[in-house]
Amino acid sequence: MPALLELKNITKRFPGVVANDGVSLEVYPGEVLALLGENGAGKSTLVSILYGLYRPDEGEILVEGRPVRIGSPMDALRLGIGLVPQHPTLVNRHTVAENLALGIGRSLLPAQRIVPLVERIAQGYGLQIDPRARVYQLSPGEKQRVEIVRALLRGAKVLILDEPTSVLTPQEAEALFRVMRELRAAGKSLVFISHKLEEVLSIADRCTVLRRGRVVGSLPKEQASKARLAELMVGRTVSFERKRQGIPLAEAGGSPSDAHQVVLEVLNLQARSSRNLPALRGVSFEIRRGEILGIAGVAGNGQSELVEVLAGLRNPTAGTLRLLGQPLPAHPARLFELGVAHIPEDRIQMGTVPSMSVAENLALRTFDRPPLARGALLNPAAFLAQAEARVRAYAIATPSLHTPSRLLSGGNIQKVILARELAGQPQLILAVHPTYGLDIGATEQVHRVLLEKTQQGAAVLLVSEDLEELLSLCDRIGVLYRGWLKGPFAVGSLTREEIGLLMTGGEV
Repeated sequence: MPALLELKNITKRFPGVVANDGVSLEVYPGEVLALLGENGAGKSTLVSILYGLYRPDEGEILVEGRPVRIGSPMDALRLGIGLVPQHPTLVNRHTVAENLALGIGRSLLPAQRIVPLVERIAQGYGLQIDPRARVYQLSPGEKQRVEIVRALLRGAKVLILDEPTSVLTPQEAEALFRVMRELRAAGKSLVFISHKLEEVLSIADRCTVLRRGRVVGSLPKEQASKARLAELMVGRTVSFERKRQGIPLAEAGGSPSDAHQVVLEVLNLQARSSRNLPALRGVSFEIRRGEILGIAGVAGNGQSELVEVLAGLRNPTAGTLRLLGQPLPAHPARLFELGVAHIPEDRIQMGTVPSMSVAENLALRTFDRPPLARGALLNPAAFLAQAEARVRAYAIATPSLHTPSRLLSGGNIQKVILARELAGQPQLILAVHPTYGLDIGATEQVHRVLLEKTQQGAAVLLVSEDLEELLSLCDRIGVLYRGWLKGPFAVGSLTREEIGLLMTGGEV
């Protein structure tokens, strides 16, 4: 069977880096091709070339056997190449039909005329969509389906799905896979990009792996395994066993009396959102020394407000907060002095100052203290020595200590935050989506650091939408739904599917 889409020796260079180095691959009708690789491996560049956002320096693209030039997204759409982005690009206040009517062809279609087209496509591929619903009313999974319908309305034969399950519950992810199987059965070609290897193995027909801009392997699903794919991606063996083996404090120098000491106590916590709506409704839990408590939930159910209250960034409306038995101060600098580390959700805008250098970002918490400060003056030698030590300890890949942090990859920005926040002996670590968007190698390092800190007695609150991560690392997991906390439950007492059900408001 001839390939529907073929890339031959695609090369793309940027100053100082070869993003794609002679990449060749084929996508056949009626198959799902998984495109894998660490951050920086060249996946995004390749997708940008296919969608007309970049032009290759060398190489050839063929669609249905014909050489083509893709100079813009409109060219890609005319050739039948559609992109389903990781983060839906929809207008929240508009209806589904209004969003889909935007940009069809070279003119705008009245929304009412597009409703029957949407319904026909949705029924044909098992997509449950209400064309009259407003986007802000939709779940993340429903928004993904709208993006798929939009690509199909534009005549896509090849669908590129970029991390489509990153914010979906297990049930929503499985619904997406059912749609993907229907599309495959109808002869569509799908390029599936994901860091979640369990999903890759459940849906892909073939797996192509990039490393440092080159194809290092292409395997049919019969020859693929998590271990083999991970090894191709990072160039070494990766363990996928459960990382957590119980609370290990007693082995780490904590006295027997400390082993079960409550570090954080939260009682009947209530808070309102930035829109002045109830965000937390009587949340109660505690975390002990050496314990990792996970908080699961679909985005927007109170996770951000919970962490902001604990980090001193939002005032609660009611409730009691105690750190090691004392009232929790509502001041970020004071909290850091007391041993509260914060790994924020937005690593670019909240975790770093993008225009500042790596060295400056590493010193944000301690620039006014000895040895970095001598009175009112900065000690340049100590400043650079600390930065060098932290860059080395966390294997931060940066051209120099003076490089602006905005020029680093997401994984290396996260390492800068970890190196700064986890210096010393934190008592409590607030870790919010610490591995979101990171590749296997960077994820493994973040997990290792968090586990090491629990060995030293730190308590960890881990907020994540990745259930595999929570089940691998946590001792207990609670689920936030519309501001109510369900649980926490001991890991192992609920299945992955039951946790997913709680995330959508169900009961177990």
